[in-house]
Amino acid sequence: MSGLRYVYAVCRPFGTTLPAQLTGVVAGMPPKRLTHHGLVAVVSHVPEADFAEEPLRAHLEDLDWLAATARAHQSVIDALTVVTSPLPLRLATVFRDDSGVRTMMEAREETFLRTLDRLEGRVEWGVKVYAEFTESSAAPETRQPAGKAGTGRDYLRQRSSRRRAQEEKWEHAEEFARRLHHHLSGHAEDARIHAPQNAALSRAAGQNVLNAAYLVPRSESEEFVELVDRTKSDEPGLRVELTGPWAAYSFSGPAGEEGA
Repeated sequence: MSGLRYVYAVCRPFGTTLPAQLTGVVAGMPPKRLTHHGLVAVVSHVPEADFAEEPLRAHLEDLDWLAATARAHQSVIDALTVVTSPLPLRLATVFRDDSGVRTMMEAREETFLRTLDRLEGRVEWGVKVYAEFTESSAAPETRQPAGKAGTGRDYLRQRSSRRRAQEEKWEHAEEFARRLHHHLSGHAEDARIHAPQNAALSRAAGQNVLNAAYLVPRSESEEFVELVDRTKSDEPGLRVELTGPWAAYSFSGPAGEEGA
């Protein structure tokens, strides 16, 4: 079959058949397995009209196309995570042909195998903490009663009091996030702290004060989820969100970047 090769992930050989309804990033071109030595690349044939260098660069500026492609990419990774421990590659990792994919696997074979050994039987859980404080709620006791005039000094004193109260709330939120991360890290094999999410992009309410990932044995995931659940309603004004289980994107290391 002609066309380029889009690579979703590298993994060890697995016997389970991928779901028939799994379409991949291009309709009609479902993911297939490409074996090389002790590794399997999960690939789709994709058209040059969309995935050659120039059209791909243009597509990556199209947020609708990018979102749809990312969802399709993730659906393949999710399906693989059910049956094995994949090493995900970056979105839009493309090679000219099967030979190019095998050359990449040959060049990085030792790194891939070492990383796959470390990730075997493990999944990634994401934990985010959001603070939902507003200035108007920071210090209600300092608001001027209706109909009562105040001096300029009173006004400045109230503003200063509200500012201090707001700062204390944010300090408390950051301290809560630090304590939570330390606690969860003690129940995970590895942990990563990512940059806070951009609220305009994530559209999540509140300010993200913790954006962390935890590598957890699949067999211990239920206990980890229960541990996070117990923290969700402890602190007013703070929201804890749990996502997963995912393939271990955050723990793939340099190998997860190869082939882009």
